[in-house]
Amino acid sequence: MPFSQQDAFEQLHSQVAAAQFAVQPHPPGSFDLGQLGAQAERHVIGTNHRGWLNPYPMDDPRSFLLEYQLRYYEDRARFKFMLASRQSGKDFASEGEAVQDCKDRPGTDWMVGAPSERQALDSLEQAKLWAAAWELHIADFKTEREGATSQHLLRSAEIIFANKARIRAVPGKPDTVRGRSANVLLTEFDFFERPSATWRVILPSIVNPMRGGEKKVRLVTTPNGAGSAAHKIWTKGDSAKMAWSRHLVTIYHAVLMGLPVDMAQIREALDDAEGWAQEFECEFLDSSHVLLPYEIIAQAESADATEVGDPAFFSTGGGGPVVAGIDFGRTQDPTICWTLQQCGDVWVTREVLALHGVPAPQQQQFLAQRVRRARRVCYDYTGPGIGLGDYLVDDGQGGGFGEWKPAEHKFGRIELCTFTAGLKREMFPRLRRAFEAPVRLRVPISVAVREDLHAMRQIVRHGEYNYSAPRTAEGHSDRCTALALAWRAAGGSPGPVSLESVAFGGRTRNRIGTERGVLV
Repeated sequence: MPFSQQDAFEQLHSQVAAAQFAVQPHPPGSFDLGQLGAQAERHVIGTNHRGWLNPYPMDDPRSFLLEYQLRYYEDRARFKFMLASRQSGKDFASEGEAVQDCKDRPGTDWMVGAPSERQALDSLEQAKLWAAAWELHIADFKTEREGATSQHLLRSAEIIFANKARIRAVPGKPDTVRGRSANVLLTEFDFFERPSATWRVILPSIVNPMRGGEKKVRLVTTPNGAGSAAHKIWTKGDSAKMAWSRHLVTIYHAVLMGLPVDMAQIREALDDAEGWAQEFECEFLDSSHVLLPYEIIAQAESADATEVGDPAFFSTGGGGPVVAGIDFGRTQDPTICWTLQQCGDVWVTREVLALHGVPAPQQQQFLAQRVRRARRVCYDYTGPGIGLGDYLVDDGQGGGFGEWKPAEHKFGRIELCTFTAGLKREMFPRLRRAFEAPVRLRVPISVAVREDLHAMRQIVRHGEYNYSAPRTAEGHSDRCTALALAWRAAGGSPGPVSLESVAFGGRTRNRIGTERGVLV
């Protein structure tokens, strides 16, 4: 939907205001950058420590920029790098520069690369706002995907302005950034699937000055570990031929220059000293890697898998064995129940149920139907999920499904899984192997599912590894966690599942013939 200039100005104002409060709990906590941090602690929130005022009049879109944003925006160096705290407005400033360049230089091209489809499209939404504010008319908007539907993987999305300038956004992968001669903006560059390979492929895009003049490069990112692609560029010495214009914006710089964030409140809420150091103090610590790259996910995507389940499937039996994984939603996150069914030598997704803002009693009704259909269920028995997990196991009236805990001679249907680092190190590598050849899973062709799976990362700190995902409006990689639980419920077995009746405790029960010999 096109923006009017007035709407654009109002939304730009609101985005500046949002940036003032957008530093929300991600995984971080603690601080200490010496004098700078101490000065920021004493600073009056929402003011500039030097009394700086934006020099542009209020009818100029640049008047919305804070001091550190305007410094970066106005820097005309060919190679420019902003290493910045989370939620400090770095993308906002970067898109503004690109749009103004399109306005000032008709026919110019920009390519925006981002770690995911969602972030690439978000960047273009920022560009649309800036275009409306600059009264730069958008003549066309195009998207190109890997397949014929809107759920297939995005290859590119492109704004074409009336003056023939263009901004093209792509997921940051070597095959999507290759080709067009253009100025380059790489946002959250250090979190690309393969940042070094992407950098190698995209750099030739700026070589040719014959079309559109000399091309510029903009790298914008939060750190993602020592030895990363961004770390190498940030720390590499300059030469007479090649020099980067570097802009460092820690949370302390941002607060001292007017970003009204209560840092003490954020640290207390986040409670992770290393995370705070990396995400907000911009220190290069260890590293993180995408668990499931897009290419890996694509191998498992199939039209045979369904995101929305058929109600008849859960009310009738038949077919191969069914298992499920349930990730219980917290305050901001949905509850996800991922259902798999054995079909030959693969497990096919039958439903990815997402319950947003549903009270626990109603969740119990939805989930009980899925558990009843499944042979085995792995349930996220952590924090707020404990109460509902206990109820599903035993409702106090003999209607529960029983707990699966062979060590205590419990052979019910539900395994209550407490999310420790050890459990994650077992579940997520096993899930990754299920996506590798020979692929043993089938997942829906769905943007929501794909982006969720792609968000999960392996985090390495001090030689120890764990798994986590950034929290977004869509959740916290909850679908990926539910699928990992479902795959655990399946036993991680690539072979066909056989059923046999055995005597146990005076009763006849079925045993699934997997590597674990699960009783159900």
